[in-house]
Amino acid sequence: MTDGTALFLTSDDVRGLATPEAYVEAVREGYRQRGEGAPARPRTRLTGGDPPGMLTGYTAILPETGAMGGYMYTGGFGSGDAHFVLPLFDAETGAPLAVFDGASLNPFKTGATGAVGVDALARDDVTDLAVIGSGSQARGQIRAAVTVRDFDTVRVFSPTPERRESFAGAMDADLDPTVRAVDSSADAVADADVVITATTASEPVFEGSDLADGAHVTCMGQYDPEKREVDGETVARSTYVPDLRERVERDAGAYLLAREEGAIGDDHVHAELGEVVAGVEPGRTRDDQVTLFDSGGTAIETVAAAHMLYERAVDAGLGEEIEFLPASRAFEE
Repeated sequence: MTDGTALFLTSDDVRGLATPEAYVEAVREGYRQRGEGAPARPRTRLTGGDPPGMLTGYTAILPETGAMGGYMYTGGFGSGDAHFVLPLFDAETGAPLAVFDGASLNPFKTGATGAVGVDALARDDVTDLAVIGSGSQARGQIRAAVTVRDFDTVRVFSPTPERRESFAGAMDADLDPTVRAVDSSADAVADADVVITATTASEPVFEGSDLADGAHVTCMGQYDPEKREVDGETVARSTYVPDLRERVERDAGAYLLAREEGAIGDDHVHAELGEVVAGVEPGRTRDDQVTLFDSGGTAIETVAAAHMLYERAVDAGLGEEIEFLPASRAFEE
């Protein structure tokens, strides 16, 4: 698309357009570019309204991909739901390429980010995966994680027995590893090689003392300075890797609250994920090392995934063409 012509892509257009492996490949490449200096900014969030709600957005440029853009979404207000809009631009010309209804791709690009973290930081010989959560984000995390490591078992915990049993049964039918529900987060985490938290919890969902030496943790459910899914002990034990350094001081509640408790100091951030992916900084250096990827969400994975989907949509003839008027013509009579 050129000269102000872009595609509008609905969730139905992009649903099923790419495999979890394709999302992981695109997102890994995006983080490599970030590790080598591609610009990205953490989310900004505005709150207000009556009833209350949240307006959030973030941006990134991926020069080698040739795309830039971000995410803008709302939650709350009067709808009682969330709505996602994803604009994608050409990184060379600045021309609009596409506008996505970003809802259906969200768990896939977020899951891919978690998988890139697992691939960069977990041991090669992992076999047991623990997942805390049983929603769409947990589903996306599992489906992506099994593309980067050969897990034998997946243990799932969430507070509602019926929900976790149903979730585990559905995932077990879809995946090669054995997926089963367990009765507590401690049962899930005990001896797990990889632990993923995908919840809306405000307080830690497992005890750091339950983590095995050598485990990798991905926490992705919170981006609020007063909320966290993992406790101070988990953060203190870990080699701590966020998606963006700049985000840590804004909304990485796990890090901020651990520091407030005195569990860690100001120098606890090891590296950004992109720096590890690009080989600029080391990831895991010992088998007994605990690693933690704090994934709050960035436009890196958003732009990377969206551009991959855009190219596939063009090839498949999907989407509706829409026109954007260049600013130079905005005041023509």
